[in-house]
Amino acid sequence: MTGLSPRLRAVRWAEGLAPNVRGALWMLVSALTYTAMTTLIKFLGSDYPASLQTFYRQAASMVVLAPMMMKDWRGTFATSRPGILLFRSGAGVVAMTMGFYAVQKMPLAEANALSFTRTLWLVPLAAFVLREKLGLLRIAASLVGFGGVLLMLRPEAAGHGGFTIPQMAALASAFLFALTITGMKVMTRDHKTITLLAWAAVLGLVFALPPALLVWRWPSPMDLALLAAMGVLGVVTQACYIKGMQIGDAGAMAPIDYTRLVFAVLFGFAFFHDIPSPVTMIGAAIVVGSTLIITWHEQWEAKKAKVEAAALEV
Repeated sequence: MTGLSPRLRAVRWAEGLAPNVRGALWMLVSALTYTAMTTLIKFLGSDYPASLQTFYRQAASMVVLAPMMMKDWRGTFATSRPGILLFRSGAGVVAMTMGFYAVQKMPLAEANALSFTRTLWLVPLAAFVLREKLGLLRIAASLVGFGGVLLMLRPEAAGHGGFTIPQMAALASAFLFALTITGMKVMTRDHKTITLLAWAAVLGLVFALPPALLVWRWPSPMDLALLAAMGVLGVVTQACYIKGMQIGDAGAMAPIDYTRLVFAVLFGFAFFHDIPSPVTMIGAAIVVGSTLIITWHEQWEAKKAKVEAAALEV
């Protein structure tokens, strides 16, 4: 590889790695950029409410996706089910706003841990919306996971006589994101990925504008740069996550996503002097463990179904 540029040498090196290793690297970048984004959300939160930050996040998505959308805008926005796309975009904006609010008001590690409950919410939604059959393992893992959530919330609840508003916002955000993921599973059966991303970007910007105007303030040049960076980091996080899942095995990639909890603890301590309590970390470990069990079980079921389908074709 003598004479190659550093970029080409890096590409050749990456191509020589196993798919799961390359996927894991993409997932690590996703976890790191996500943590950097939430750090900026929390840092800017004292001056820019969650609804305003959501608007800037959606604006960044529009800027990044605009060139791809304009290549074939008729084909990109072609859909037979605009109602689901409208609902999915509206739920996504509300979920993002609530999630940003939770990050602003809670320690980074706790907010991140509660965001993982979207996998737990997907279990009942899969049964009621997608009509999937739930096995005993998925049901048990979900119940244990929600037990971990209650353990995480208990120290705060004991001191305030109930769950705090940021905690409820974090859980509601995870539930709404689970709804949008369920909607995506339905739509991907007959829609292209760019179609889903384009509708989410455009409608998300439209839905995010009214609440942003209620708390609008013109940012300083430095704040505008940070808000733009926050939005771009959100898009990069999503792109790296999708890339990692595409290259690597989903069951192997799932544990890598949880490294953002480690990054959240480190960033929270370094920038905001947050130190999670032992009970919070035990609850977080239970949530992570239960969601991993659900992910691995679904991956195993998918592989089993493929083997059975291949056997029937022989």
